[in-house]
Amino acid sequence: MMQWIIIFVMAILGAGWVWAQDVAKKVPENEQTIAEGKQIYIDRCLYCHGIEGAGDGPAADFLDPRPRDFTVGMYKLRSTPTGELPTDSDLFRAISFGLSGTAMPRWELTLSEKERWKVLYYIKTFSPEFEDPEFKPSEVSIPPKVPSSPESIAKGKKIYDENKCFECHGVEGRGDGSVGQMEDGWGYPIRVRNLTRGYNIKGGANPEDLVWRFTTGMNGTPMPSFIKNIKGEDQWHLANYIASIAQTKPSEGVVLKAVQTNQEIPLDIHAEIWKTLPQLNIPLAGQVIAKPRWQNHAIDLVEVRAVYNEKEIGFLIEWDDPFKDGEHDESQEVKEFENTYVKAIEEIPREPGIFRDSIAVQFPVKSQTGAKKPYFFRGDTSNPVNLWVWKSDLQLADQNPVEDSNAKGFKNAIRRQAKEDQQVQGKAEWKNGRWRLVMIRPRFTESRNDVQFEAGKMLLIAFNAWDGSNGEHGLIMSLSAWSFLYLDTPVHKSLYLYSALVVVIIIALAGLFIVYSRKRKQ
Repeated sequence: MMQWIIIFVMAILGAGWVWAQDVAKKVPENEQTIAEGKQIYIDRCLYCHGIEGAGDGPAADFLDPRPRDFTVGMYKLRSTPTGELPTDSDLFRAISFGLSGTAMPRWELTLSEKERWKVLYYIKTFSPEFEDPEFKPSEVSIPPKVPSSPESIAKGKKIYDENKCFECHGVEGRGDGSVGQMEDGWGYPIRVRNLTRGYNIKGGANPEDLVWRFTTGMNGTPMPSFIKNIKGEDQWHLANYIASIAQTKPSEGVVLKAVQTNQEIPLDIHAEIWKTLPQLNIPLAGQVIAKPRWQNHAIDLVEVRAVYNEKEIGFLIEWDDPFKDGEHDESQEVKEFENTYVKAIEEIPREPGIFRDSIAVQFPVKSQTGAKKPYFFRGDTSNPVNLWVWKSDLQLADQNPVEDSNAKGFKNAIRRQAKEDQQVQGKAEWKNGRWRLVMIRPRFTESRNDVQFEAGKMLLIAFNAWDGSNGEHGLIMSLSAWSFLYLDTPVHKSLYLYSALVVVIIIALAGLFIVYSRKRKQ
């Protein structure tokens, strides 16, 4: 017993030592360190946050969300009550770890700890409130942690519903609540955070991070504090629930396995067969290769399953989208841009009802051999690609929503195939902030512009995606690199028989060798 008491005391002292060590590393705040921090700010931060810290640097117009305006002392990630300034530790964490889902990088990778403290002190000079003792921040008290468990998660879901979190974040947490588009504290449009994408939750997606967000609120956003409504252990139950749904992330592998079946492949997205297939989560990035470059993409992940039979191949493609955009106004498309990059707010309309939602599955037309691949951005003149382009406006008009098309590089327009070559069938459904789409096509066609699907071969597959209410159309979109598609072939039963026979032969030979060795010794 005494041994455990000693270990416990040493653990406490050790934790205290680490805390004291961190405090000791904090450089003093004086004129010299502030001046040194200013130079770091000019070198690293000015381009986004501006020379006077007003969030109006040269890059600001092209970022969404916009960089923080330091002059008003309004910060999102804090351990202090709503409306209060952050503590130095809050600012240090934000500078060190960055803000997921924004352009704010993780500065601990490029700045030393001392440099981060110095630039922190300089940033505080932009807001006079930091020097006023009346505005000295005080931390909110968080109750002792409640470990995550099925019971805690169930309680958290009930708290989520009782506090009507779904009005903003949606029934399943995908940011598709009834409130629609909102604005931040500076009047700029802001989207509700998708809670299922933990890697994009500002401040982190662990319960220890999340519990602060709804306890303190996020200054400068519509996210309020719930400290009066959610108290005690309920704070941790809600944090555990949100952490439980914030699990979707890109797959570690890059191979999508298409499973062979003897069944008909259904267009019904709810068919049982789609639930049994392996899934590949493929990340997408903003199209920043060709003008107009677009870094504020909305669709950053597609989840794909594949199945094939003797005649056809089918795909189930799922992606999150908070708004169902089923219209497209060509007159609102922007052809010319003032800058190489598109301004996030000013250059294109970004509200529902103007542009369609759309997604394209891309394959090389030519059979691939060796390590060389076509360019993942629409191929090139020597290596064309086959694109199956689904459009929501066609879906909602009760037409076949998929256009079988081709491209020979991003500088050339996508060319729709002739009517007789349109063999891809598609059907989609939008619900609770998520599109689910099935595409089916014969495995082999007569068209030389089509990809052909041979079993047992590795093929390439990539995606382009457009979120209409995010202003995406044309080359303003997100796209993926190549992944691999493999039409899996079941192992023939005779292979198991041959394997067993080989094992028996090896055992028999080993036995004969042992008998022979013993006879020689005699």
